[in-house]
Amino acid sequence: MSVPDQSNRMSGITGGAAAGAVAYVLGYLVVYVTQGDRIEEGLSGINFFADLFGGDPISTWQAAGWMFYNAHFVDINAPSLIGGAQSANLLSQGEGGSLLFVLPPLLLLVAGVVAGRAASASDPVDGAQAGAFVLVGYLPLAVIGAFLFRYSVGDGTVAPDIVTAVLLAGAVYPAVFGAIGGAASSLLSD
Repeated sequence: MSVPDQSNRMSGITGGAAAGAVAYVLGYLVVYVTQGDRIEEGLSGINFFADLFGGDPISTWQAAGWMFYNAHFVDINAPSLIGGAQSANLLSQGEGGSLLFVLPPLLLLVAGVVAGRAASASDPVDGAQAGAFVLVGYLPLAVIGAFLFRYSVGDGTVAPDIVTAVLLAGAVYPAVFGAIGGAASSLLSD
């Protein structure tokens, strides 16, 4: 194992943070672009009743955010008609969206490779450490998104489960898949 110098470590942190932020934004955009029409069609009936009763319609961009979090196995919490709350994963309940479960790991693996290359990682341990820094850019956006993709309905909200959004989508996914990608980046070193 080589001892990384300070500039390589800073490059790894900076590269990891930037790659993590890009992975989050790109992941959301892929879901929005590929599923937008399907989401809009699925929301048409719900939004008709929301409009009929003076409520705000659910935006396609919000529902795309829910699906993006579902791709991380984060459930969406919604108020139940009989009181209380219910949780659901729209991807596992729907048809045709199950390939989206591969999207976050794939993007985070690539982000880890980018972070490892930015840190000039020459062995798997250094690469994994650099790749884990993907978390620095991904976590804040996962937290912001968990609050941004909220929809108020009556006294409740429809939103990603905050605990799993932060812990699973924001921390575990980028740390694990970023580290794996970073370790793999050492195989590409000169």
